[in-house]
Amino acid sequence: MKKTILITGATAGFGRAIARKFAENGHNLIITGRRKILLDELAKDLILTHQVDVLPLCFDVRKLSEVENAITSLKDKWRSIDVLVNNAGLAVGLNPIHEGVIDDWERMIDTNVKGLLYMIRMVSPLMVARKRGHIINIGSLAGKEVYPMGNVYCGSKFAVDAITKGARIDLVSHHIKVTQIAPGAADTEFSTVRFKGDKTRADAVYNGFKPLSAEDVADVVYYVTTLPDHVNVNDLVLMPTAQASAVNFHKVL
Repeated sequence: MKKTILITGATAGFGRAIARKFAENGHNLIITGRRKILLDELAKDLILTHQVDVLPLCFDVRKLSEVENAITSLKDKWRSIDVLVNNAGLAVGLNPIHEGVIDDWERMIDTNVKGLLYMIRMVSPLMVARKRGHIINIGSLAGKEVYPMGNVYCGSKFAVDAITKGARIDLVSHHIKVTQIAPGAADTEFSTVRFKGDKTRADAVYNGFKPLSAEDVADVVYYVTTLPDHVNVNDLVLMPTAQASAVNFHKVL
């Protein structure tokens, strides 16, 4: 059955790979992000390559008014959202808490927590009205384990874990699935953003082992949407084989 999938943060990394995975399988997409050029390029490519319908929406999930305007302005065709993938998120900085940069904290909390909540608040009523839907929150191993200098990023992802559990309880009577996918080390823009464009430092994070790819995560996200109607994956943690915990790796240097 062809579905309508809404993916936030679709211009790069997990989001882009997830969009491609669903398009490959014939589903229509609403893709969102802040970088309009990248968003429009992705939409054009998916339409031409996979002959699916794609609606690009350029807005910032951190801004409630923009989220509200984007969702309330959807035409009837696009309001029947079957799957919401809350992928937009980031880590900024890696400092001990007593040296933390407040602006970094606010960016992480506004995106990872408030942006996710805004999207759930605006999309879930559409699902409740139809008595079906699936919300997938992209969490992190950092929402399961705290590591040195991860303080606020870990806190934001622990919040995603709790929000996912709470949303599942609130929405279960409406026959809405709620899933968290929590990846470990993955080679995307994540570390480049965390280190504010320092590519050398970012690349060093993945030296000596094979990290997850964005496509690995996309495969898992797609898989959980293919299960029978009575089956839900509540929480799924995936890591590279070479990673045993947030800080334990087997590296061959």
